[in-house]
Amino acid sequence: MKERWIELAKKEDFDALSRALSVSPLTARLLVNRDIRTVEEGRKYLYGTMADIASPYAMKDMEKAVALLVRLKEEGGKAAIVSDFDDDGIFAGEILYEGLAACGIRSELYTPNRASEGYGMNVRIVDEAKHDGCSLILTCDNGIAAFEAAAHAKAAGLSLIITDHHEVHYENGENGPEYVLPEADAILDPKQADCPYPCKLLCGAGVAFRLIQALYERFGVPKKKEEDLYEYLAIATIADVMELKDENRIFVREGLKKLRATEKTGLKALIDACGIERSRIDTYTVGFVIGPCFNAVGRLSDVRMAFRLLQTEDRKEAAGIAEEIRMLNAKRQELTEKGLQEALQLLEEVPEDERVLLLRIHHVPESVVGIVAGKIKEKTYRPTFVFTDAEDGLKGSGRSIEGYHMMDALLEEKDLLLRFGGHRMAAGLSLREEDLPLLRKRLNEHCRLTDQELVPVVSIDARLPLSMVSEALIDEMEALQPFGTGNRRPLFARPHFALHSLRLIGRNRNILKMTLSDGSGVKMDAVMFDHAEETLALIRSEFGEDALQRAMQGSPNPIDLAFTFTPGINEYMGRRSLQLTCHSACRIRR
Repeated sequence: MKERWIELAKKEDFDALSRALSVSPLTARLLVNRDIRTVEEGRKYLYGTMADIASPYAMKDMEKAVALLVRLKEEGGKAAIVSDFDDDGIFAGEILYEGLAACGIRSELYTPNRASEGYGMNVRIVDEAKHDGCSLILTCDNGIAAFEAAAHAKAAGLSLIITDHHEVHYENGENGPEYVLPEADAILDPKQADCPYPCKLLCGAGVAFRLIQALYERFGVPKKKEEDLYEYLAIATIADVMELKDENRIFVREGLKKLRATEKTGLKALIDACGIERSRIDTYTVGFVIGPCFNAVGRLSDVRMAFRLLQTEDRKEAAGIAEEIRMLNAKRQELTEKGLQEALQLLEEVPEDERVLLLRIHHVPESVVGIVAGKIKEKTYRPTFVFTDAEDGLKGSGRSIEGYHMMDALLEEKDLLLRFGGHRMAAGLSLREEDLPLLRKRLNEHCRLTDQELVPVVSIDARLPLSMVSEALIDEMEALQPFGTGNRRPLFARPHFALHSLRLIGRNRNILKMTLSDGSGVKMDAVMFDHAEETLALIRSEFGEDALQRAMQGSPNPIDLAFTFTPGINEYMGRRSLQLTCHSACRIRR
């Protein structure tokens, strides 16, 4: 895929910042590249703790929500926690369930049926909760778009607290957007235009956690109980692909510490079932192993299985549930691959000038279309919606790119949609089958993405010479963790590398192992896990087959390539050595 490499050149007094924070000038530059410009911001970024986050009462309606739950306890009532079936919904629900219990408030968990009901609170859940003796409904990771169900709850005489993080619906009025909220007694959602809460990046579990923190403060619950929720908060934040900035960064850092030494029976069982080394758990492990396992439960089975795993203290029961969840995830991977192959075939028929992709696949459940949409988006760098058949028409899921606000785009076409919700980078929707061609036409007609915005931008932190790569530098860069969305791992580049040797390794011979030098007098080993075939094709086209063969024999050759790379440590059979991980290549002519 064509890329646009841009070296970040943000200006600041790097030396002053490095002295104040006791880091190298290069690390100070990395901080500035991540919009950390003051000493106070730097200290919070590098060393921030839970003491550095805002008061939960800074969130609009927090006092109302706490008062309603205090009254519920005084009256001996029961709360219905209305959760959802993805990672964020699962862990937000568990945070509320355990948090209310610690405060002496009874509650029961309710989730929608993914296949027949779709996302969020609905009328059936409201009726069931009332029948079960609940007098208050408390949503998490949903509710901000549940207008019908919210009105039904209020008409039934139930109190309603909405905790959510999704975008607020609006109508285009004469003076700009006019926001529309469901009928509720309290709404906790920092995305509300008049909510003064300083961090707008929280996931659903983050909003739920802030409510429980406020309740713990009200009831004097010990700090240890709050810390017991950190693992859930970290998993949800990572798995829901929230930006790891501000409070989210602190939540994830603290949560990963707890997760590496977790004493939670269910989490330990799943970690063991997946063969994960606990001491090495990081954002990648959560995002690509632990998170997908919990997501698979909601996608392919009954989400209550996930809650059973989190709540059991029986190790044998936990091990059995964990293995079942691991197998569900393996099945989810198979279904995803099947859906991806069908989508890739459809992609061949899409006109090249189509900027927003809408693909309908037939042979997979709607629970995996979001994953397929994400993979197509990564391949094409186009906003992508993938649909499949449902009882009432089509259900779809979308994944977006920078520059395209998916929720705003759907709001413009809401007259075609039966249901929808989401945020800037992802959305879910349902519509009548016959309306799909018109939605495709209108989304593309109204798309304002430029040609330049349809080329992925690779942001390079610096042109780092190999002579500056050291274990000390790598250790210092690790202080920038946790890495993920909104806080990427540092990326460097050099315009001219000599390629001294090259070979293909790995089971499928799809990994490049190279030795590079950059004119600074240093040679260094490098590996490339992705784009190996593209790099070989680049060498053939620019330098010829003979040059490639000479490189593969370790002989002198004329190959001169630019690489983006991340420095790291290779540990093999007790030996440690510096090694680059190369990500992409191009030729820059001298």
